Amino acid sequence: MNTETIENFPADHKAGFVSIVGKPNVGKSTLMNQLVGERLSIITAKAQTTRHRIMGILNGTHEGTEFQLVYSDTPGIIKPLYKLHESMMSFVRGSIEDADVVLFVTDIFEQHDENDVIERLQKSEVPVLLLINKVDQATQDQVIEKIAYWEERFKATEIIPISALNDFNVDRVFEGIISRLPQHPPYFPKSELTDKPERFFASEIIREKIFLNYKKEVPYSSEVVVTGFKEKDDIIVIQAEILVERATQRAILLGEGGRMIKKTGIMAREELERFFGKKVYLEQFVKVEPDWRQKERMLKRLGYDE
Repeated sequence: MNTETIENFPADHKAGFVSIVGKPNVGKSTLMNQLVGERLSIITAKAQTTRHRIMGILNGTHEGTEFQLVYSDTPGIIKPLYKLHESMMSFVRGSIEDADVVLFVTDIFEQHDENDVIERLQKSEVPVLLLINKVDQATQDQVIEKIAYWEERFKATEIIPISALNDFNVDRVFEGIISRLPQHPPYFPKSELTDKPERFFASEIIREKIFLNYKKEVPYSSEVVVTGFKEKDDIIVIQAEILVERATQRAILLGEGGRMIKKTGIMAREELERFFGKKVYLEQFVKVEPDWRQKERMLKRLGYDE
């Protein structure tokens, strides 16, 4: 950031990094989208949908003080089985190290083994807000019981029951963050919404539709690479390569007579048009790249390094 930009902001301007961490499928991406007010992270019912660290930037004024919040949605914390998983966990480590505030998201019902998350966070010296998500599906007694469980198990700065889906207590989370944010000039230009380019969101939207349309190992063995992104006055032309590890997975992705890939393409195109606010022409190609999840060079090419 240049000096001129820093001088343009008042001395009491607040800015900081807020990392959202937790096990897979606890609602981190839903919460991130609620906090930013934009749909930046893909959401499906399947675990491990988020593979990258996705930053969402929120600028505003709170009680007369300007602020910039840089939220990070991170992959769910897992025990790595592939080099891909190791890269995903390095995004989590990096986001905890950078954080000014950590949001540790848990699920009201899941009996997760959260020891690995707790281990990482106990070493962190920044405020940790522990969020018990999906309380809209629970009774008051269950919520009280879960709060007591976490009070005994983890020394959080604050414990907040929330429903990210229904926007319940999300304002309380925001207040908890803003009150602990340091005074600092903005890290990013105020016009920016995220640190990711448009191609990244195009590939994520296509990947989301693969997660929604296919079962078993196919979504987890797939990766989407946007090889062409050309914006014209009235249309965006996107070419995307879908990588899979085996020929059998390619056959499943295509479906009989190409029906499944066509269905996925239609769903992706409709979502892309909503996201970019413009007509989209989408071309998809399915390519076999054996064991791409284990190849360091391939993972680097796909952006899995921090």
